[in-house]
Amino acid sequence: MTRHRAPSRRRTVRRLQATSAGMATGLLVTGLLAAPAQAQSRTDTGTGAPIGTAARTVGAASFEPGPCPKTPEPIEALQGARCGTLTVPENRAKPSSRTIKLGVAIVPAAADTPKPDPIVWLAGGPGDDSVGEAKMAIDGGLNRDRDVIFMSQRGTYSADPALLCPNIDQFNARAVGLVYGAPSTERLHVEATKACRDQLAGRGVDLSAYNDTESAADYADLRTALGIEQWNMFGISYGTHLALVYTRLHPEGLRSVGIDGILPPSSAGSALTWSSARQGFDGLFKACAEQPACNRRYPNLSATFDRLVRDLEAHPVTTTVTLPGNPKPVKVVLDGGALVNWMTSATHVAPQVPRALDELAHGKPQRIAQQWAGGKLNPQAMGRVSHGLAYGIFCSEWTPYESQEQALQGGQEAFPSFPRSVLAQAPQLTFLRPDCDVWKVPAAPRTIRDVTRGDIPTLALSGGFDSQTGAENGPYVARTLSRAKVVTVPYEPHVVFASSECAQEITVSFFDTPAAPKTGCLNSLEPPEFEIGP
Repeated sequence: MTRHRAPSRRRTVRRLQATSAGMATGLLVTGLLAAPAQAQSRTDTGTGAPIGTAARTVGAASFEPGPCPKTPEPIEALQGARCGTLTVPENRAKPSSRTIKLGVAIVPAAADTPKPDPIVWLAGGPGDDSVGEAKMAIDGGLNRDRDVIFMSQRGTYSADPALLCPNIDQFNARAVGLVYGAPSTERLHVEATKACRDQLAGRGVDLSAYNDTESAADYADLRTALGIEQWNMFGISYGTHLALVYTRLHPEGLRSVGIDGILPPSSAGSALTWSSARQGFDGLFKACAEQPACNRRYPNLSATFDRLVRDLEAHPVTTTVTLPGNPKPVKVVLDGGALVNWMTSATHVAPQVPRALDELAHGKPQRIAQQWAGGKLNPQAMGRVSHGLAYGIFCSEWTPYESQEQALQGGQEAFPSFPRSVLAQAPQLTFLRPDCDVWKVPAAPRTIRDVTRGDIPTLALSGGFDSQTGAENGPYVARTLSRAKVVTVPYEPHVVFASSECAQEITVSFFDTPAAPKTGCLNSLEPPEFEIGP
């Protein structure tokens, strides 16, 4: 789930992003193995033709082979892909609904004799385009012996229509120079959200149709339109939310499910976001305390962080930073809310965090300010995220089923020392409730909050430093999934597949043998070496 971007960690592409009230999707980071672009899959649908090479209509959905979906930058992993378009109704509840088009790309398996059941990838966000995450999937070796299918979720970058609204991204960039939780900032933020809504509604978009129920039906239609008897599913960040809804509504033809950076639909919302932040922060602080050099130089780091949040909320700090590729100095205001949101993403660069907090405590805010502003002003934060899809999910599936009091209570339980003004805005979900007031979509049926039950083999992956979707979400969803395997990769942030070779190895082995994934690599993992300043 992502509303803002994380600071750079290895080679990042995006991360719950500088989006609307999104939960971090996960950082896209270079992984292990890249399949040769010329690899040709022998996987087929029983007709002798590879998946995705034949036109097919099933019910109201149709697949047509064609050019690959557009991406913001060229993606080498897609050069050998088989591509096309899935056409589906925008709103299945309305017989007169118009149709929408979703881009599809199928990356062939690298193996000469691939397995017959492909893997379909569900992107983060809400609002990321699955096709744009192909590099992470393929670099991580996911297509070793299976085709991997990417489809642009409705409303995302390569879908038609795309519900992007770059005006929100532009406001997020401007907002680094505003007091984070001020009423004046809220007013401008909600104005940007309403302008987005008005622009999309003016184009004839049925905003009530951009949700998990419709998206899950899109993927069910994709499987039948491609003629696939059985497939596997892998979702990251918000994609785990959709994967769990899909598993509940469309279990037929589903061999196994991997979820990484878990966001349970039954409990998603502000309170869960606060709980996740506490878990991720504590994991990082504990790792520093257990490392003699870090503990000696930065003792009581958790207390330092809590004090900084309180002090900055009472007395915001204003500074100026220069960003790479941006010659103009950028004004940055750091208050308590901004620091909490920076920290939520900064677990992606965990080795830097103790030093950065210590510098801030000693009157040097530049490192944190530069990372905070750099994520918001990054060109990759502009015009790529589907705010229409994000608000469609938040405002129909989350806010109707979590009161403002419950959200505040979740914050108070996780961070009892924080000022109420900070607790009023959950990390990554700033001004969510007033945003939803102007978005004006009906609540989803209460069943959208049902837990997912069943016996489909499931790999529940989490990171020990994940402050966006806490590691406790793994055991939570596994309670009602009788064949779930829960794995927490220590010392890793949100979306471990993006940053951990061990997580990639576990994931690939899970799809080979869902009952017994190989987890031995966990035994050799070591904590990061934290930076020690002068």
